[in-house]
Amino acid sequence: MKQRATSWQCGTTAVSLESPIFVGILNVTPDSFSDGGDFLDVKVATEHAMKLISDGATIIDVGGESTRPGADRIPAVEQIARTQPVIQAIRERSDVCISIDTTLAQVAEAAISAGANIINDVAAGVEDEGILSLAATTGAGLVLMHRRLPPEFEQFSDAYQNEPTAHNIVEEVASWLTNRMAIAIDMGVQRATIALDPGLGFGKSLEQNWQLIEESHHFVEMGNPVYMGASRKSFIGSMSGIEIPELRDSASVATTLEMAMQGVQIFRVHNVREHHLMLQSLLAMQLEL
Repeated sequence: MKQRATSWQCGTTAVSLESPIFVGILNVTPDSFSDGGDFLDVKVATEHAMKLISDGATIIDVGGESTRPGADRIPAVEQIARTQPVIQAIRERSDVCISIDTTLAQVAEAAISAGANIINDVAAGVEDEGILSLAATTGAGLVLMHRRLPPEFEQFSDAYQNEPTAHNIVEEVASWLTNRMAIAIDMGVQRATIALDPGLGFGKSLEQNWQLIEESHHFVEMGNPVYMGASRKSFIGSMSGIEIPELRDSASVATTLEMAMQGVQIFRVHNVREHHLMLQSLLAMQLEL
């Protein structure tokens, strides 16, 4: 068993993981499942980023392509046009860590030149291995996520007619992530810059998502920072009976609390304030014990 990660190296910034941290979601897309179309204007997007920071976000994750099931793929030039001005505007006002949510090296490179210092790749370098080379040369933080299918072939977790099968989903995901991390390290990426994301909702059944959550400590024991994104997803809607994504924040917080209690350090969320208040309560309870 490896020691739990206590920091994450993102460019020249060492992000402390002594306590859980939150990644504020900023989708500058017209079609994301929860907030699509809300932040297409650069000024509106930047102001929302400032709010996320004031609410307690350590990282702002900017994405120009939706990864929801069935989403259209967006060319690199359009992703850059959507994300680069927003990243530049945030960087002019804050030294917060900024990640670019993309599977394309060209988009990630433009984001880093604009001030981003983390690459959040839901394809873990499979779609464009140039992302691994870029992470190696820049020292940017790198999120490697497990997914079974790209968005155009994906379904929501509660919509599968034939549910995805796995002998043991936790072992399958852990093995796959270990392999992708080894490939990244072979290409020159420093292990200290790599965070691992089991990919909740990406090609998993409802049962498999909950197994990954309930056994998330296995990923913590791998020794790298663990990055989880459950916020407002369809499997939470199925569990809670809440159909509207924007109303799933309280249920999302409860899911985050379960993972935080198991040692997960990094949470990608929509409502940072509600999650941050939960974290403060959790820390207060630990101090009383």
